[in-house]
Amino acid sequence: MSRRLVNVTLDNLDDLPRRCRRCVFWELDPVSRERAEDAGHPELEKEAWISSTLLEWGSCGKIVYVDGVPAGFVLYAPPLYVPRSVAFPTSPVSADAVLLMTANILPEFTGGGLGRMLVQGIAKDLTRRGVRAIEAFGDLKGQPSRMVGGVQAQLEGGCMVPADYLLSVGFKTVRPHHLYPRLRLELKSALSWREDVEVALERLLGSMTPEHALRPV
Repeated sequence: MSRRLVNVTLDNLDDLPRRCRRCVFWELDPVSRERAEDAGHPELEKEAWISSTLLEWGSCGKIVYVDGVPAGFVLYAPPLYVPRSVAFPTSPVSADAVLLMTANILPEFTGGGLGRMLVQGIAKDLTRRGVRAIEAFGDLKGQPSRMVGGVQAQLEGGCMVPADYLLSVGFKTVRPHHLYPRLRLELKSALSWREDVEVALERLLGSMTPEHALRPV
């Protein structure tokens, strides 16, 4: 069984799960997102975001393939490139950190160490680029249809990462909140994870099902 980790580009963007390919929750502000969905072309906005982020900042995602089949992915970027990040009550993301936007391993590929490949791939990439840490807005309870700080969502294991899982793989809370804490992982820690942390990471990514993605109203 061969495994291959590559950067997300315009050429392989269609290898993301279909709902994730069309989802622009993180990439657009709420008004622009609603307009894109009403016009019926959110996938074009996703492509435009990937293109501009690649040109201005560099690699912003990775896809892992197993025997040539896309098995999982992760997207990340500085908060400047993620308009939705300012809508959370625990924003802003720290100036020295990159935001972990979303990640997923398809259910049939969980348990094979792909989570380790993805996140350690990010850590190596960002360390070379002088980034110190990854931060994420954790979902603490995952209750559907709630409004906090302008963020209304139906959370069913979609593109927000459960806070408990983030804590289990080494993230630390830097700004607590009863629903959306902001957590942080120092990259030097990610590069030296123990096996038990890697297993927990695999469970984390496998729990994020793209067919139940975060869909704010």
